[in-house]
Amino acid sequence: MLSLRILFLAIFSTFAFPQNDNTASDILFMKIQELEIEIAELRNQLESQNHLIEKLINESSKNFNSSEEKDINLDSTFMFKGVSDAKSKQEVYAAATSFLEEQRYEDAYKLFKFFIENFNDDQKTPLALFWLGEISFIKNETENSKDYFLDLISTHPDHYRVPLAHKKIGDIYLRNNDLEMAIERYNFVVREYPNNAASSQALQLLKNME
Repeated sequence: MLSLRILFLAIFSTFAFPQNDNTASDILFMKIQELEIEIAELRNQLESQNHLIEKLINESSKNFNSSEEKDINLDSTFMFKGVSDAKSKQEVYAAATSFLEEQRYEDAYKLFKFFIENFNDDQKTPLALFWLGEISFIKNETENSKDYFLDLISTHPDHYRVPLAHKKIGDIYLRNNDLEMAIERYNFVVREYPNNAASSQALQLLKNME
C-alpha cells in the first residue's frame, strides 16, 4: 500500500510541477521497478507461507486420525522401530547419505523421509529435506520436489541451504517451461543472496535464457 502511495505521489508530482520529461520518466520507471521487486518478494513469501499452513493442517489431520507406530522396512536391509536415541539418528542419516552417494535414490529417499518423520536435528533435518527435494527432482517428480524445498525454506529460513533451495525451485519452474516464474525466482536469488554460490548459478542461467 505504501509503495502504491509513493507511485501515486510520483505521478502527481510529474503533472503538478514542471520538470524535465526524461527525469519524470526515469522516476516513474524506478518506482515501477521497485513495485515489481516488492510484488515478486511478496509472491515468494506467500508461496512459502501457504506451504507451511498446508503442512500444519495436514500434520494436524494425521495426528488426529492416526496414532500408528512408525517403522520402515527397506528391503529387509534396515528395520528401525520406535527409534529415538542419538545413535539411531546418526545411523539412519549416515545410511541415507551412503545410499545417495551410491545413487540408490529410492533407498536414500526412504531413509531421508524416515529421518524427518522420526527425528529433529537443526542441521540434519533441513539437509534431509534438501536431499528429498533433490532426489524427487532427479525422478522428475517436480511438485514433490518443490514441496520439500518450500518446506526447507519455510521451516529453516536461516539454514545455509536455503539460497540453493530457492534456486532449485527456479529449476523446477524452468523444467516445467514456466519461464516467467523461473526468471523471477532466479532474480530473487541474485538479489537476496549476492554472495552465495547459488547466486552465481542463477545469474548464469539468466544469461543463458537471454
